[in-house]
Amino acid sequence: MSSLQDMGIAPATLTRLNKLGIRTPFDLVLHLPLRYDDETRVVQVSDLLYGQMGCLEVEVMDVDVQYRPKRTLRVRVRDASGELTLRFLNFYGSQIRQLAAGTRLRLLGELRQGHFGSEMVHPKYQVIKNATSLPQTLTPVYPTTAGLSQVTLRRCINLALSQSDLADTLPKTLRDALQLAPFADSVKLLHHPHAEVSQQQLDQRDHPAWRRLKFDELLAQQISMRLHYRARLSLRAPPLVGVEHQRERFLKNLPFSLTHAQCRVLREIESDLARPYPMHRLLQGDVGSGKTVVAALACLRAISAGFQAALMAPTEILTEQHFRKIEQLLQPLGVSTVWITSSLRKKEKTQALQQITDGTAQLIIGTHALIQGPVVFKALGLVVIDEQHRFGVEQRLTLRKKADQAGHGQPHQLMMSATPIPRTLSMSYFADLDVSVIDELPAGRKPIVTKLIDDSRRDDVIARIRETCLLGGQAYWVCPLIEESEALQLQTAVETFDRISS
Repeated sequence: MSSLQDMGIAPATLTRLNKLGIRTPFDLVLHLPLRYDDETRVVQVSDLLYGQMGCLEVEVMDVDVQYRPKRTLRVRVRDASGELTLRFLNFYGSQIRQLAAGTRLRLLGELRQGHFGSEMVHPKYQVIKNATSLPQTLTPVYPTTAGLSQVTLRRCINLALSQSDLADTLPKTLRDALQLAPFADSVKLLHHPHAEVSQQQLDQRDHPAWRRLKFDELLAQQISMRLHYRARLSLRAPPLVGVEHQRERFLKNLPFSLTHAQCRVLREIESDLARPYPMHRLLQGDVGSGKTVVAALACLRAISAGFQAALMAPTEILTEQHFRKIEQLLQPLGVSTVWITSSLRKKEKTQALQQITDGTAQLIIGTHALIQGPVVFKALGLVVIDEQHRFGVEQRLTLRKKADQAGHGQPHQLMMSATPIPRTLSMSYFADLDVSVIDELPAGRKPIVTKLIDDSRRDDVIARIRETCLLGGQAYWVCPLIEESEALQLQTAVETFDRISS
């Protein structure tokens, strides 16, 4: 099977699949479920706990439309063990007639604690008129997009599974040594797990089938990253050998001494810059660890070697902070720094662009405006990207190509991040980069503590917040939603505010 078109998929469905990044039958095979619904067994209302998904068979008691605080369809249902309310925020007139009193329904939804007792919001349901058998496998729920239903997506995936070659890429000796399940068996199980398969293992991505696909994904990523790393060594870049007395003047002007960690990563960066192929180095350190000073020294090395340096950050506020701080550090050394953003007035922008083109501007600091068409560098030798995760690969490549067009080869790249990354993870995820870590804070700086707390301890967190606020402090609580959604069962800002305030 060579294409999705050959599978007979309708053009409208193809367009929606493309939005999900699905362009081949094998993409469909690897479009794996987010979670699973268990419709293989029916439970009683009294057996469900709050926050738990369940399949129920109930009878409609009554149905009505409420208009406050918002228009809602409210359906009261019951089984032999108890009652609950179904709420639909978006509904049609036909649903009111369909859900008439006495109608039997099979429901699938999450039990929640509502203002008037147990409820389900927008449960999946079907009207039961005759005896209907239960499915034999768990029901996969896939990532999707507007206009592409789960039913259509499942049909496409099942078609791809039946028509694709799922030959194993790993030899059996290696699979046995690593205790990995066969690829075809793993993929088929994840799309159609039998009821006896542990749903907890599936949901936690800990089932042997998930482990096999994780291994394949990591292996493919590592091979790709290492090939990219090797290819970079064949590219040409200007060796940046700076003037040492400029470096010494810079350090002498600082009102503090560099930490041992800053000195170590600076040596690593300067060693890379002196090579004839492009540096691709990630500089990682907590907020306040001194990454900006190290980046300024790297820029100074490029400038004293006769090249320009550019620093790109994701927001105008951040670029302005960098501009003010770095200009203060480099201006005494005679370095010309310009700040360019999309909000500059036309006259200021024209002047800055001219300075970049003729080389008068030695250090250029800006947002994504740096990668836009009018910016032409004379001799860009170093690119520094702050908060590199906020920029896509294409944006970074565009800035690199601008430098290459000037005929000086690829620029060296230094990417900065304050996100704490464990060493083993950085070695795998950033296998195409060299990584430097500032693991020491300047004297007097308190370390930033990051904690992951289980939802069962939510009341402990609220108590800690109250204590902090009573002592005059502030706290931020960020929620994924403002109000409840029919599509996403996530904590809302309204619910959290009510709970904390009570």
